[in-house]
Amino acid sequence: MPLARVSPSELRTDADHVTILLVEDDDGDALLVEETLRDSGLTARPTRARSMAEARVALSGAHGAPAQCVLLDLHLPDAQGLDVVGQVLAVAPGAAVVVLTGLAEEGVGLSAVAAGAQDYLIKGVFEPTVLERSIRYAVQRRQIEHAAVALEASRMRAQENARLERGLLPSPLLHGDAVDVVSRYEPSRSLGLLSGDFYDVVETADGTVHAVIGDVSGHGPDEAALGVCLRVAWRSFTLAGVSGTGVCELMQKVLVAERTGSEIFATVTTVELPPGLTKAKVVRAGHPPLLLRGPAGVRLVETAAGPALGLLPDGMGLWREDHLDLPAAGALALFTDGLFEGRISADGRRLGEDGLLALAGRHAGHRAEEFVTALIAETRALSAEHGGHSDDVALLHLEWNTQT
Repeated sequence: MPLARVSPSELRTDADHVTILLVEDDDGDALLVEETLRDSGLTARPTRARSMAEARVALSGAHGAPAQCVLLDLHLPDAQGLDVVGQVLAVAPGAAVVVLTGLAEEGVGLSAVAAGAQDYLIKGVFEPTVLERSIRYAVQRRQIEHAAVALEASRMRAQENARLERGLLPSPLLHGDAVDVVSRYEPSRSLGLLSGDFYDVVETADGTVHAVIGDVSGHGPDEAALGVCLRVAWRSFTLAGVSGTGVCELMQKVLVAERTGSEIFATVTTVELPPGLTKAKVVRAGHPPLLLRGPAGVRLVETAAGPALGLLPDGMGLWREDHLDLPAAGALALFTDGLFEGRISADGRRLGEDGLLALAGRHAGHRAEEFVTALIAETRALSAEHGGHSDDVALLHLEWNTQT
C-alpha cells in the first residue's frame, strides 16, 4: 500500500506561531530569507536585527515577546564566527538557533551545531519547505532538550533527597526490645524535599536508650545538610559516651562550624531512657515540649529548657538536665513545631500546643502507629484550607511496658 501524502497544513504544530528573529546585516540575504518564509507553510513573520547589539535587545524581550527561534548569520558588524552562537544562547538560553552560512562554510555550520545551535542552512540553497522543516525541528529539538534537562534535574533532586533522607532519618540502633520506636517525617513543600528536621535513636552498651529530635531554622538543601551533620554528630557523641548537656555543647560547636550564616540556629531535645524505665533524663534547647502518654491519658510535659543551639556563644548555653517520672507502661512523643504551627482559621490562628494536646487526647487509647498517623493526618487536615503547613513535621514516638 502506498504511503498517503501529508500536506504541510496537516503537519502544523505550535511552531506555526513561533516568534522568529532574523539576525542578518546583509539586506539582500535578509530579503531572501523573508521571501522564503512567506512561501513556506509557516504563518510566522520574523523581526530583524542587523547586529549583535540589536539582537541582544530583541532577545531580551524589551520590545515584545523574546524570539523562540533565531535565524543567525555568523558574520555581523560587531561579532564574528562561532562566538556569535554563544552570545545568543547567553542572552536567550531557551531559543532555538538555526545558523545561516555560505556555501563554502558548511564545516562552520556543523561546528555551530556542536556549539549549541539546533541546525544550519546554506544561504541561497534552501527552499521554503527546507526552511520550514528546519525551523519546526529546531524548535522541537530545543523543547526536547529543555525537557531532558528538567528530567535530569528532577532525577538529581530525587537522588539528593534520598541521600538526605538516609542522613536525617536513620534506622534506630537498638540491641533490645525494651523500647518500641515509631517515627514519621512529612515534608512541607510540594516537591516533597526534606528540610532541616532530624531525629535518631540509639542504645548504648549499658542498656540506656538515647533519642534526639531537632529542627534547623530555615528551609532548603543547606539546612537539610546541616541537619544531617548534627544528627550524625549526636550519634557519634552519644556512642562515645557523652550525654546530657555535654551533647548540646558539642553539637553547638558543630553547628557554628558548619552553618552557612550566623543567623542559623537549631532547636533540639535529647531524651535518655535508662534500664528499668522509671525516670527519663531530658535536655531541651529551645525545642517544643513533649507529649507523655500513660494510663491517665496524654499530657504536655514542660521540662527545663535552655536556648536553641547557635543563639549564644560557647559557655553561655545554660542548658539543664531535667528528670521526668515515667509510668510503668507509657510513651513519649517528641515532635518539631511544624506539628502545631499550621493555621486553622481564616484569621490566621494556629493550632498551638493546647490544640495539639486536645487532638492527642482524642487518640490516647490508640496503638503507637495509629496514634502517630492520626496526629499528623489531623493537624494537616485542619490547616489544609488555610494555606497548609509551612514547615516540615517530624514525630518520634518511644513506647515501653515494664509490666510485661
